[in-house]
Amino acid sequence: MKKTLLAPSLLSADFSDLSGAIKKIENDGGSIVHIDVMDGAFVPQITYGQPVIKSIRKLTDLPFDVHLMVEKPELMVDSFAEAGADWITFHYESTVHLDRLIHHIHDLGKKCGISIVPSTPVSFLSQILHLVDLVLVMSVNPGFGGQSFIPYTLDKISELKKIREEQGLDFKISVDGGVNEKNFAEIADAGADILVSGSSFFSGKLKWEK
Repeated sequence: MKKTLLAPSLLSADFSDLSGAIKKIENDGGSIVHIDVMDGAFVPQITYGQPVIKSIRKLTDLPFDVHLMVEKPELMVDSFAEAGADWITFHYESTVHLDRLIHHIHDLGKKCGISIVPSTPVSFLSQILHLVDLVLVMSVNPGFGGQSFIPYTLDKISELKKIREEQGLDFKISVDGGVNEKNFAEIADAGADILVSGSSFFSGKLKWEK
């Protein structure tokens, strides 16, 4: 049976106690630390950048998936790799030369993820799915925590799972947005390998065992 991993999102943590947030992730079933980087342009809010990631890198051995919700991520990936990212996930909608950027992230020795917002069809990724390590399905419109899961994104998860099986690919399917104690099983059953949870995890509602 497939083991679904939990990737708590620091977006919903207490920013004044990121050390405590990391400890909670380690103690309460998290396998990956999901770090949402927002630039105030691709999405409305601004969160944190390379200095913060570098400062918390020493607090844990868990892998960091740095989710770049930014315009022109190609200008930033080197510095985020240096800051301590293990996975660098950027948006299909944020840049033109996806193939080039995927190869560059791999050349930095990092795993590469590609993310799509709810309105972007899975079919748009058809030429690059064999190149990436992870596909992050946004199940809310990105930019804010605490939103409700968009039901039709379940179909996108199932579609990715089917493509992966039919083509013999090995990318992971991650889902981010509105994942909570009520819907996580349905999302996992649709094909998700990694569940990103912020509000539900840090509020203590979503319980998890590795």
